[in-house]
Amino acid sequence: MKIIDKYILKRYLGTFFVMLIMFIPIGITIDVSEKVNKMIEKKIPILDILIYYGDFTVYFANLLFPIFLFLSIIWFTSKLANNTEIIAILSSGISFSRFMRPFIYGAIIVSIFSLLMGFFLVPKASKGFNDFRYENLKGNSQTRETSDIFRQIKKEGKLEENIYVSNFNYLSQTGFNFTYERFKDNVLLEKVTANRIKYNLETEKYTLFNYNQRIIGPINDALITRERIDIKYNFEPDDLTPVVYVAETMTIGQLNAFINKERERGNANINTYLVVFHKKFSLPVSAFILTIIAVAVSSMKRRGGMGINLAIGIVIAFVFIFFDKVFGTLAEKSSISPFVAVWLPNAVFGILAYYLLRNAKR
Repeated sequence: MKIIDKYILKRYLGTFFVMLIMFIPIGITIDVSEKVNKMIEKKIPILDILIYYGDFTVYFANLLFPIFLFLSIIWFTSKLANNTEIIAILSSGISFSRFMRPFIYGAIIVSIFSLLMGFFLVPKASKGFNDFRYENLKGNSQTRETSDIFRQIKKEGKLEENIYVSNFNYLSQTGFNFTYERFKDNVLLEKVTANRIKYNLETEKYTLFNYNQRIIGPINDALITRERIDIKYNFEPDDLTPVVYVAETMTIGQLNAFINKERERGNANINTYLVVFHKKFSLPVSAFILTIIAVAVSSMKRRGGMGINLAIGIVIAFVFIFFDKVFGTLAEKSSISPFVAVWLPNAVFGILAYYLLRNAKR
């Protein structure tokens, strides 16, 4: 690695981490100002608050990672351009492609760091961040799936159980319009319905009200009705109603196993988990794309100085974040493939990066 590579790489990484150090305290200050009254009101211990803001730092840095990276590259590359350092480098016979090499080295380092954080560190921080918010500031009832809960349980590809609850209140452990179907070799053996179902934590049994059971026979069906009955099932409320941010709290191996399990159960919210899974890989790739765009935009000395480059950079960065959030939400709420929705912003901005780089070389 030549001196010029070390110089640019040092500025690349140094400016990026300085940008993180500058903006994270601002984020913490804003968060404290919004939540300090509730923290005082609930008398939350100082140690819990410090742990929360440790998790907040990791969560916040990961969430706004593309913006921090993009703006830091725009900043120091614009300074190189304004100081005519880029002109001197290119005039010495170094091609623009060769000039880009240390930026690519930096993108590789940042991408690997982001990938490892997304796989192992961010899930732990996300769990601490979200648990604190919902337990101390929002209330647990908002963290779980509560309506139209449907689960399928399969074994060796064969359907064994169908479970449906139209509404479930996790705090009271009570559900309504419960339906349970049991199969063998994909043939229905039993169907149970109840107006209301309540889980008893001590006995680990469910109490069913207005219980109706139909046992499918070879010739005639048997019908059993009860006003109330206690039954033990193989599923618990946590299986029926996972927290809405559960995917964010898992390492890559845990998330992959969880997705396969929920897919077998026929979980209607499977796209939410798949979006989180694909983002763990797409976010590091965006480091390369944003690096190329940032260098192409800011390597030219402009009459307006660094302000013009920063303005362009901020617009592009926020458009990227907007696309990322919109397509992620569409994948969760519609039939759009999570893979397509997550990777489409990278594809679009990858084309933009190629176009800008070609113009910059000229």
